[in-house]
Amino acid sequence: MQCCGAICRNEVMVMVTLTRDMKDLFARIKLFPVATASKKGVPHVTPIAFVSLVRDDTIWLADNYMSKTLANIRENPFLALYLYDADSKKCCQIHGRVEVKTTGTDYEAMKKMVLDKKPGLPAKSLLVMTITDVYDCMPGPGAGKKVL
Repeated sequence: MQCCGAICRNEVMVMVTLTRDMKDLFARIKLFPVATASKKGVPHVTPIAFVSLVRDDTIWLADNYMSKTLANIRENPFLALYLYDADSKKCCQIHGRVEVKTTGTDYEAMKKMVLDKKPGLPAKSLLVMTITDVYDCMPGPGAGKKVL
């Protein structure tokens, strides 16, 4: 496995787990700006509402209407989520490697979650993001600093 920026040991990607403060911030976000890039490095950002922290190191994103985001993931399986809460004035950026699933237990669980909240959505695929890095986004001397 090529790790491409993730922390690697013996060719195995090492995941990081979010802290309690990061999980609390995640829980307050309703719409997540999601950034991807094509294989050539052309960036793309889109807002996604169906984003769930399913484990301390794993995030699910539901694909209802993705086109460019999904195309980028298929070319370059990495994405970044931006979390910002105006009330607490806290933010961070979460990076990870993504796997696309269209069958299986996890896909079916995501599909049920989407349809329970909003019947009629297509829930075409599940993006399973394994968290590899977290960065500080607050203005000041720590801006852009890797925190996990």
